[in-house]
Amino acid sequence: MGTRAEGSAAWAAALGRVPSGLFVLTARHTDGRETGMLASWVQQCSFDPPQVSFAVRKGRELAAWLTEGAAVVIHVVPEGGKALVAHFGKGFEPGEPAFDGLAVDRGAASAPVLTAALAYLDCEVSGWADAADHVLFLARVTGGAVLHDGRPTVHLRKSGMHY
Repeated sequence: MGTRAEGSAAWAAALGRVPSGLFVLTARHTDGRETGMLASWVQQCSFDPPQVSFAVRKGRELAAWLTEGAAVVIHVVPEGGKALVAHFGKGFEPGEPAFDGLAVDRGAASAPVLTAALAYLDCEVSGWADAADHVLFLARVTGGAVLHDGRPTVHLRKSGMHY
């Protein structure tokens, strides 16, 4: 067993070893605009009602759209889903099309569903809290499905101080 390490480099490396998945969040604004983003801080946080939590960096256009009752879809990126990671990992400028070249199912009341995802959850924002440089959102699960057989991507960072 190692000794107790001191210093920010030691705890930043330890924090980076907290595993997470990789996810794509999609949303449709009330004015019809759509966007999506890559996320790694998503977690189930309630059974009854079923809810998830997810974090969005302050200043992202998507964060402003996520008001009470707003629809958001959380997609589980499959193992080997490098195309989804590359597409959404680059980010999008406000108004830039986020879904060009992707197979998308658009329901009447939902945000876009990416058919290449392993699974998806239809959600409605139920609350949020300030989390320093991010906003932590709570969302009630209203639907979803497993789209493909497979395993989710598991993500580890070298440092807990950046993505």
